[in-house]
Amino acid sequence: MRIYVDNVSVYGVAAGSLSAYVSMSTGSHSVVVQAWDSGGGIFKTPISVKVGSSGGTGGVPSTAKVFSKIEEMTGWQNCDGCAGPGGVGPSTPHWMAQYQTTPSLDGASAEFFLGGATPYAAALWWKQLGPIDSATHLVYDLYYLLKDASAPQALEFDVNQSVGGKKYIFGTECDFKGVKHWRIWDYYLHWQDTGIACTGLAANVWHHLVWEFERTSDGHTHFIAVTVDANRQTVNRYYRPGPSGVRELNVAFQMDGNSSMTDYNVWVDKIKFSVW
Repeated sequence: MRIYVDNVSVYGVAAGSLSAYVSMSTGSHSVVVQAWDSGGGIFKTPISVKVGSSGGTGGVPSTAKVFSKIEEMTGWQNCDGCAGPGGVGPSTPHWMAQYQTTPSLDGASAEFFLGGATPYAAALWWKQLGPIDSATHLVYDLYYLLKDASAPQALEFDVNQSVGGKKYIFGTECDFKGVKHWRIWDYYLHWQDTGIACTGLAANVWHHLVWEFERTSDGHTHFIAVTVDANRQTVNRYYRPGPSGVRELNVAFQMDGNSSMTDYNVWVDKIKFSVW
């Protein structure tokens, strides 16, 4: 099955049904859902939609719970050791400074720093938002800027939900130095290459990142799509969750150092998290 918006393919799945979040600009659009069966039959359902006339924006329904300007909230937590392999990485200098006016988009960005001398050290920051057990669709939307694109080994943007004794880790990273692709987290097999390039992330430019996730009805993490600077790429990967004894919902940001452990800063602004 495949979804077309204005005659452009935007989502596909090898299954007998589909459920997907699809970004569309404000205005009227022609949407076609097309299916093929094993006998060669083709089935089409045309739909006319108008975006922006009412309700939510960017594909997020008006009934969604939306957390805005999360970078300005109190209660951020952080660690360095837990950001390393197996949660036992080295200690390293790191800090977060809120309400930065320059650079910023709305006058109050958050600045993150990672330094030190241990190659490949890392630091993780996260903000707990309180458990919302009913949330099955999650959209992580933010802007970020860095002044030295050669300094990071990787930047990670994560959502974690623990519910019903299971931990759903929606872990993502832009691998700057390795495959230079977006990688996503499989709890049991760890980082998986999506094949989607994350090159071209220039320094001194605000980049807009949106990740779309789903906790499926059969208990899997579903990485739906990633959008960088208005370029949406379908991911459509499913993984099994791990065990958990807590209830939580949080967003997270991690900075990974390179082999030379070059000091660097990242500014993050307008963090929005929508769940429904």
